[in-house]
Amino acid sequence: MVTLNLLLAFTIVATASASPVSTQSLKVPTIDPQDILCQLPIVKKFLCPRKGSNALTIPTTIGVARGTADPSGASRFTVKYASANRWAPSTLVSTWALPTGSVDETTLPLACPQPGVDSSAYIEDCLSIILYVPPGLTVASNVPTLVWLHGGSFIVGSATAPGLDGSKLAVATNSIVAVVQYRLGALGFLSPDGTTNLAVKDVINALQFLKKHAPAFGGTASKITLAGQSSGANMVRALLATPSASSLFNSAILQSDPMNYGFLASTTQQALQSNFNGLINCGATNKTCWNALSLNAILNAQDTLFYTAVDIDPSTGNAQPIRPVRDGSLITSPLDSTAAFPSVNKPILVTSVLHEAGFAIYGQFSQPLPGDWLAPVCAATFGPTRANIILSSAYYPLAPAVGGVDDARPQLQTIGTDYLWKCSGWTFSRNWVQHGGSAYVGEFQVGSSYAGNDAVPFCTQAGKVCHQDDIEIVFGTVSSPNTAQAALIIEIQKRYKAFLTNGNPNVAGLPTWTAATPSNVHALKLGGSGEATVGACDSSFWGQAAQYDYQVYGI
Repeated sequence: MVTLNLLLAFTIVATASASPVSTQSLKVPTIDPQDILCQLPIVKKFLCPRKGSNALTIPTTIGVARGTADPSGASRFTVKYASANRWAPSTLVSTWALPTGSVDETTLPLACPQPGVDSSAYIEDCLSIILYVPPGLTVASNVPTLVWLHGGSFIVGSATAPGLDGSKLAVATNSIVAVVQYRLGALGFLSPDGTTNLAVKDVINALQFLKKHAPAFGGTASKITLAGQSSGANMVRALLATPSASSLFNSAILQSDPMNYGFLASTTQQALQSNFNGLINCGATNKTCWNALSLNAILNAQDTLFYTAVDIDPSTGNAQPIRPVRDGSLITSPLDSTAAFPSVNKPILVTSVLHEAGFAIYGQFSQPLPGDWLAPVCAATFGPTRANIILSSAYYPLAPAVGGVDDARPQLQTIGTDYLWKCSGWTFSRNWVQHGGSAYVGEFQVGSSYAGNDAVPFCTQAGKVCHQDDIEIVFGTVSSPNTAQAALIIEIQKRYKAFLTNGNPNVAGLPTWTAATPSNVHALKLGGSGEATVGACDSSFWGQAAQYDYQVYGI
């Protein structure tokens, strides 16, 4: 029996990899062919649309930054922000340098090592930022900076993934948009000596770099917003739980964060680490062995661990078993309902999309699913107790048969969306507000089918908004947007501009976005009218009657 958790893993990994997949490729994360080609040095400048022109220079305290005019209107600068030896903490650079030793300011950075792409598409020395700077800024402009963290289940993705050209977003919000790369998978989270959260520390260094150097481009160090989608949003949440990072940013945006999973417990991390060390056959202190490993060997061991982690410890889940760890020193709070929630004060935006689980459910089941499958799939996913609570509630009734054929897919899609993304995000938002912060919650009713989502016909139907379909709306990179998409792009970029500036997404002329309270999150329909239906996201159901995974496993 295929479990809902496995299907949701399919959603996060497969859609994050931005490529068409089949049900036969559940265990092979892949990336869109164009995205791969965009990384290849030989063809990059001919294929990728972000070549730019007209060399630009900006003096910084660590050297001259050389950039290029992006075709969409901003100036683009790529920079290596930190260096790191294998499985060692990264350190900030002391000289402004282009990534990968390039001398061409139009060059885009190679990705961090990841499965499913040609080895020429990535490099281990991958800690790079792409800066998009709106025109007309001076050192006295003091505009905000939006720092974007890409998604990809912490094993795939890059700053050059489809739709992440930040030029239009920078111009529309009059802000510097910084798209950051951080170490992925085993190289970012599984140091054989047990050092945890290397990738989280990479992002901390990126924030320190931007706080120091954004002012040279017209930014202000006092208005930095950290944002991300999917696992990128999970990374944002990890940094919200990191006291030592608090001074580095003043607000946060979390899009489609799978909060149901929680951070890993230290004991779980230790179990995964022990297994990984066995797979690479290197001891915890044998750096000679570590450094002799090929990247291919590391990625193969990582893939094996990724798909067996849930058998080692069920709390890992299927979709993001390699993820930030609540180690008690860097990340000090679970930021969930399993422990005392800390006092907070930052403004946050928390959004999900209408059909987060659509790619997974309809990708696995291309034909109607008999209604009598609903109960066993839920039981295999949640265990009999939670499954009985979920299915006996009034929230997920089986849809009426059409033409004598019933179909459990709509219910599975709604359950998956609620449990992994929507309701867990609402619970987090209520906790955040209750403990001193402000939160604005939204649900995208309009999206743009992200690269790879067209492999699942459900996700291309009118009115369907699948996981990642919010990305190109936010960045304004939709190709030939329709009327609804164009309107939402304008609206969301206006709201983000306001939020980056003052921590409040309300703008004159747009519907009021009511701030969340401890009892009502007032989730705004983004691209729709009014507030999203509460349904099972009532505080008495998900997180109470039916617990999230982080509660069940006590992590």
